[in-house]
Amino acid sequence: MSAELISILVLVVVFVIATTRSINMGALAFAAAFGVGELVADLDADGIFAGFPGDLFVVLVGVTYLFAIARANGTTDWLVHAAIRLVRGRIVLIPWVMFAITGALTAIGAVSPAAVAIVAPIALSFAARYGISPLLMGALVVHGAQAGGFSPISIYGSIVNGVVERENLPGNELVLFFASLVVNLIIASVVFVLFGGLKLKGRDLAAEGKDGEVRNGGAEDGDGSLAADSAHLTPARIATLSALAALVVAVLVLDLDAGLSSITLAVVLSAFWPEASRKAVSEVAWPTVLLICGVLTYVGVLEEMGTIDYAGNAVGDIGVPLLAAVLLCYIAAVISAFASSVGIMGALIPLAVPFLAQGEIGAVGMIAALAVSATVVDVSPFSTNGALVLAAAPDVDRERFFRQLMVYGGIVVAVVPAAVWLVLVVPGFG
Repeated sequence: MSAELISILVLVVVFVIATTRSINMGALAFAAAFGVGELVADLDADGIFAGFPGDLFVVLVGVTYLFAIARANGTTDWLVHAAIRLVRGRIVLIPWVMFAITGALTAIGAVSPAAVAIVAPIALSFAARYGISPLLMGALVVHGAQAGGFSPISIYGSIVNGVVERENLPGNELVLFFASLVVNLIIASVVFVLFGGLKLKGRDLAAEGKDGEVRNGGAEDGDGSLAADSAHLTPARIATLSALAALVVAVLVLDLDAGLSSITLAVVLSAFWPEASRKAVSEVAWPTVLLICGVLTYVGVLEEMGTIDYAGNAVGDIGVPLLAAVLLCYIAAVISAFASSVGIMGALIPLAVPFLAQGEIGAVGMIAALAVSATVVDVSPFSTNGALVLAAAPDVDRERFFRQLMVYGGIVVAVVPAAVWLVLVVPGFG
């Protein structure tokens, strides 16, 4: 048996053990990375740790640390209150507001994880307070980010269009953009219906006599006393809001790292209001950090030993272009659920060149299908966006929420590549 097949089988075993024995999958993945890396791939420790997602580790820790402080001093309560006032108390509109905000951020140039890191904690705090499914809210945030993710001026759009130009393939920037927008809007609508969105129509706070205000749920002011009104701005909340605004500017305008920026801002807030910030570090989603970093380290070992290229090349050698096309879409979806969407697109589009050159497959439709397949699965808890949603959700059973995200991500992986292949590739667009 080849080393590549062994590494794939070990990954399957990790999933089986983690789901049947309730062991943190990240810890298992670290052990698997060590075993496969040393015994099968002949990698040393440096080679194994080359796949450790240090940037994602800092993002997860930094963002959850900053928003733990925001929850402790009542800032998230204030933001939820502001969101309610914005839609005049109609809770049914809040998930779509979050969808639109993340979509707008990515469309104007924000990296998708950066937009999700900014919006998800606020959206999920609202969901927790009003009994909205965290899966519904988290999915709309992620799909919103992907809906705007392929605009001609976006990061994803610029990367894919650049690869297309470099490979001398025909491309259409608007087809790429609208394909992602429409697919993610349809999926978000389905999720909204299936997970209780329609039931929110009767949740108008004004009609319930709550005048659109968020009642205090135990949030504390900067001096440690209970806030009497979540709409009241204290010095700690003003400073935290300023920190969140600074995070947006740092990430979207100055192009600074979201993780390092959020940790720095959290430390500054902790220095001035230590009482409200004392427990924030312990509220960082450490099990989630272990899980995500462990799995991605193992995926890094797979990349280092050539398993990813092995799978892609095997499909590229198939002599039936349409079959190769749908398999490439599935490979993009499966691998991207555990790794960098941008990296997968950059690798798979060139692999599609040989059978695109045969003229039997439309290049424009195939490229759009690959791009959508590689990004729509970012709801997976192993992707950056899904991990941010998992880490940002307050007051949830994280193991249960993790399983929900994993099942939902699996359904998306199973259904969407075939759907976009049927709509975009089979007709031969481009």
